[in-house]
Amino acid sequence: MSSSQEDRLLQWLREQLQRDGSNRIGDDAALLPKAETAITVDHQIAGVHFPPGLDPRVVARRLLAVNLSDLAAMGAEPHYAFLAVSSPPDQDIKRFLQALLQATRDANVELAGGDLARGPVLSATLTLVGGKAPRGRWVRRSNGKPGDRLWLGGPVGQSALGRRLLEGGADYQKSRIQLPPKLASDPCLATAARQAIRRHLFPDPQIELGLWLAHRRRAAAIDISDGLSLDLHRLCRESGVGAHLHADHLPTTTHFLDLCAWLQLRPMDLMLSGGEDYCLLFCLPASIHPPDRFGCAGVGELTRDRSIRLIEGGRVRLLEPQGWDHLRVTD
Repeated sequence: MSSSQEDRLLQWLREQLQRDGSNRIGDDAALLPKAETAITVDHQIAGVHFPPGLDPRVVARRLLAVNLSDLAAMGAEPHYAFLAVSSPPDQDIKRFLQALLQATRDANVELAGGDLARGPVLSATLTLVGGKAPRGRWVRRSNGKPGDRLWLGGPVGQSALGRRLLEGGADYQKSRIQLPPKLASDPCLATAARQAIRRHLFPDPQIELGLWLAHRRRAAAIDISDGLSLDLHRLCRESGVGAHLHADHLPTTTHFLDLCAWLQLRPMDLMLSGGEDYCLLFCLPASIHPPDRFGCAGVGELTRDRSIRLIEGGRVRLLEPQGWDHLRVTD
């Protein structure tokens, strides 16, 4: 399997740490067995993860959500948060903090400490601490086995579509989405566009699904942050397996295809490599199905052959690990 620059750097770091006797890197969160604790950290930087000028309340909610998604992939219960945030002098940091406090209360998470500083742009880093579910198990990327069925916890591609819309002239101000006039004039497309933008700005971490997986005898999972194909490669690499992914089974939202056509975008590109879906990709023994209430879709199976293959329209091809690479150099 090929890999991104980010994955190659992390693999090098992992090898260095293993020489010191540490083997914590490889999942969505690090596990501390003695304390039965999972810890994850993520950040949001203006101009990198969100458009400059975005309402800081939105940034705060998004920051917590993407971290919660990591804990969901481990089957962990979220408990504590630690915040490090820097902002320019003209930024209303209190709006950010008020929104983060409300979001942590809603998620039953205690903001337990952190640090404040000045900086050139709004940049926030959140560390979340979670615990093992009562009578549950950790959900690891390495738990997959040949013959397991692959599932997606929700539609993919919609968030990437929302990001493209924001880059193309749509805006979110004062809790309202503003669309370009030509798009706003079509009611169906306008509704789909607003849904896509909200999906991008306000991810919905699948904590309850993660906790359900934690109570299975065996489950493997990863949250889709950098792209379905890239994150599928990561899950398979940790489990030492391959996969068949069925393109025709990938879940989409209403009018997703119509909106892609209007924007002249390839739907499959967004679904496979768009990223920031923040739903769970997971696998279970073939005899076990997730409850209907989670709205999951079966999208493939794990194989003994370590290659990752996409089955689309009756044709089979190798699926490259395409997606967001934080270290990729762009022109």
